[in-house]
Amino acid sequence: MTNTHLYFNTGIGRQKPNSIRNKEQSCPFCARDQLTDLIAVDGPIILLKNKFPVLEDTYQTVLIETDQCDGELSMYPEEHLIKLIRFGLTHWLEMARSGQYQSVIFFKNHGPLSGGTIAHPHMQIIGLNNLNYQEKVQASDFEGVTIAEKNGTIFSLSTAPRVGFYEFNVKLGDIQDIQAFAVYIQTAAHYILNAFPFSCSSYNLFFYELNGQIYAKIVPRFITTPLFIGYFIPQVPNNIEWMKNDIQEKYFRK
Repeated sequence: MTNTHLYFNTGIGRQKPNSIRNKEQSCPFCARDQLTDLIAVDGPIILLKNKFPVLEDTYQTVLIETDQCDGELSMYPEEHLIKLIRFGLTHWLEMARSGQYQSVIFFKNHGPLSGGTIAHPHMQIIGLNNLNYQEKVQASDFEGVTIAEKNGTIFSLSTAPRVGFYEFNVKLGDIQDIQAFAVYIQTAAHYILNAFPFSCSSYNLFFYELNGQIYAKIVPRFITTPLFIGYFIPQVPNNIEWMKNDIQEKYFRK
């Protein structure tokens, strides 16, 4: 049976630490010697079972990106960035290919409006037992104006955003060569946090596998538009070409 909704366990949810909103909260990811249920480790990068599995009928894991609590994906050195993205892609696809789940989602929250609770940089890989996320995704979600392209990997700004306004897409060309894929993801995150035309402190990063292709979508987070909340109607801004040119000027014409 395939479900359309996930069920959130509020009892577990109330126990979760929230170091994004509560700055006095101790960080559970910094106490590395106390971490349990480790799945894989590559230097400062750790994949482990989620201690607070709030989503029922799922298998939840956390990918700790770095041992630097104040680190941020938009600022990682390229070597660490590529290692992190490769590590995440490898374990996400291994779970997806295992046959144990209907589908597997891989995403990152950053900032107070992202839906996250722990400030320490991390991602999540979650196996969904009875829900196929791909049924809610279509190829047009990743169509857009091209910002940059290298070795078949394409960085674009959505012309048909899933939620509305600004959504950045990266389509992976060759899984054996993820350098451009990782750098384009980082560029989108850096632009959102540092050069966006509206002050923005939050974003989400989502990974998708669709029709044999791998995509990433980076979404700046603000208060969600009521047209989408109430009617699922996305809005498209009229300055997409300007933003494409702005990013090209700031990051690709140096």
